[in-house]
Amino acid sequence: MRRLVLALALLGALAGCRRTIPDTDILDTADTRAVLAVIEQYRQAAERRDAAAVMALVSKAYFDDAGTPDPADDLDYGQLAKAVAADYGRLPSTRLRLSVKQIEVRGDRALAYLFYEAHYRITTPRGEVPKQEQDVSRMTFAREGGVWRIISGL
Repeated sequence: MRRLVLALALLGALAGCRRTIPDTDILDTADTRAVLAVIEQYRQAAERRDAAAVMALVSKAYFDDAGTPDPADDLDYGQLAKAVAADYGRLPSTRLRLSVKQIEVRGDRALAYLFYEAHYRITTPRGEVPKQEQDVSRMTFAREGGVWRIISGL
């Protein structure tokens, strides 16, 4: 009887186990791995200051309101493309660390919550100036034709 109880307890514990991506609390699924891959591609493209590679990861339906009610800071795909190209043109060097804390997938939409730390040099009229910033961020993704693309959060 004791063996039966132990076996049932073990089965119950295993049934409740969720497999996570190593060193994270993120559920290990094909979708979460695909979203993580897009985030890593973005990080690499941003460090190379490759605006075309960044925009290849972005949905044409991109829209971000910057979390404010003011439409003056809203960005759609076309505005983002111009802003990314202009910004990267002023950055002689950059290093970006992204730590993804959570990914939520619901059908063809996903949210990624992350912490970022950026170190860069920016060209000003007085020369290059080192800068650094860190913050939490949320990126939103949509699956389009089987491919995850960024729809807000850059």
